[in-house]
Amino acid sequence: MAGAVADLFLFGASVLLLLSILLSRVSQRLGIPALLFFLALGMLAGSDGPGGIYFDDARLAQGLGVMALAFILFSGGLDTEWGKVRPVLLPGVVLATLGVALTALLVGFFASLIGAIVSSTDAAAVFSVLRSQGVRLKERLKALLELESGINDPMAILLTVGLTSLLLGAAQPKDLVWMGLKQLGLGLVLGYILGRGITWAWDQWGFQYRGLGLLLSFSLVLFSYGLTAVLGGSGFAAVYVAGLVVGQLSLRRKEELLLFHEGVAWIMQVLMFLVLGLLVFPSRLPEVAPKGALLALFLMFVARPLAAALCLFPFRWSWQEVLLVGWVGLRGAVPIVLATYPLLAGLPGAATLFNLVFFIVLFSVALQGPTLGFVARRLGLEEDKPADARPS
Repeated sequence: MAGAVADLFLFGASVLLLLSILLSRVSQRLGIPALLFFLALGMLAGSDGPGGIYFDDARLAQGLGVMALAFILFSGGLDTEWGKVRPVLLPGVVLATLGVALTALLVGFFASLIGAIVSSTDAAAVFSVLRSQGVRLKERLKALLELESGINDPMAILLTVGLTSLLLGAAQPKDLVWMGLKQLGLGLVLGYILGRGITWAWDQWGFQYRGLGLLLSFSLVLFSYGLTAVLGGSGFAAVYVAGLVVGQLSLRRKEELLLFHEGVAWIMQVLMFLVLGLLVFPSRLPEVAPKGALLALFLMFVARPLAAALCLFPFRWSWQEVLLVGWVGLRGAVPIVLATYPLLAGLPGAATLFNLVFFIVLFSVALQGPTLGFVARRLGLEEDKPADARPS
């Protein structure tokens, strides 16, 4: 009997993974973020859908989400070219810290904790949509969005955890400043040290046994996140910085390492969205839809654009660039994962809050995703094609 259940589970898991891969191809053709399809697939497989899989373990979902985000951020750091990011380092840091805080503050006028939870963006979704729509952003703008997405999650997590502690009476406002400095400071320092350590370990041991070498790099990413988090730092900042460090250094079989972690990041992304889709009960979304739509519209048309303008205009970015940065603030998995923190903390109304955040993410992706290419072209922010380029 147990063997039959295990076989059925493995078969169901394989079907979900295969459908996710097929749907990712469909999303590329339609110019719609793949995360929308993954979430929808998880919802259909859940207790309210035809799949009938009952899943309400928020702690497990949070754990899987945190692990997945660690690998996604490490892969993002690996792919980031420091030479292109360095010229936009200061505005990128300002946008990822002050911009996130301003977004949280503006949305927070209506619902303080929701503002913190939905304040970070998902650039992976942005770039996948732009690629599918045939849009190549100008290099400076692309570098800014890549940098912001890599380092804005720690700020959103800090705000969410801090506000949850405040609402539960477990912390004072002055504690948040120290918490923020400690988390970001340790995350950056340990991320650099651990990135050098991963590079050394890969060169020393990774080339001898190819399979074990890749497993070694996988384990070291988890170790980097875990050690930093245990010491009170931001594990997410640490793994991104570690990936950035590894990506800039000369390594043996570097392409193999990059390809492996790109594949791991895709697996983690699919797994995370499927599990988060399973966690939500679609039948509970209509009751939060009116408020969720209003909050999402305010976030898209007021909070994010205003925060982007305040952060970027002092650095002499054009109004067209500021408008696009304001519009490409797609929400992704991070807000949904963050919504599990107040849920597990037992905050009153946390279940409704989770459903509200889930609806905001769906609304944002569905409305903004298909329009990104159109907006970028109308604002004239595509990279100039070479003179000898031929239409594909």
